[in-house]
Amino acid sequence: MQQKIIVAFGAVLSVASAAAAAGDAIKVPSTVPYADANGVAGNVKRECPINQQLSDYIIEYAQEHHVATESVPATDAQTPGRVLVIEITDAVSRGNPFIGHRKSTSVRGTLYQDGAKVAAFRGERDSMGGAFAGFKGSCSVLGRTVKALGSDIATWLAKPVDDAQLGDLE
Repeated sequence: MQQKIIVAFGAVLSVASAAAAAGDAIKVPSTVPYADANGVAGNVKRECPINQQLSDYIIEYAQEHHVATESVPATDAQTPGRVLVIEITDAVSRGNPFIGHRKSTSVRGTLYQDGAKVAAFRGERDSMGGAFAGFKGSCSVLGRTVKALGSDIATWLAKPVDDAQLGDLE
């Protein structure tokens, strides 16, 4: 009888822990907005889905760091709970497959807990396209930069430090 009570109590604790963990999930915007004063060319915004990719990569890599996330339409500092407010400040797309790619993406973000700032970061990643760059389009190479930033940000979310410099800013 005592063993059944302990098992039942353990199951209740597991359910309670899971519910608490779900409530602690960091809200991440499903599409990372561009900063108001951004330097991103119009053709990049129209043709390259880096703002959606960045959100997807943050969520994907956060799972690897055992950081619970939740995709939401938008975030701001006043959103209840744990919230990542992030924006793309710049995306540079110079070069091409023939003369060489020179791409970079810059971001800034702040983690909030119930409206109070926890920590903030700035990040940037550069890419020349990697292996077989001559066979890659500009959006593909920019996608490499946001993939790396997604990993950087997820690592930071696991242990946020204020005024962190991520990626190629380190």
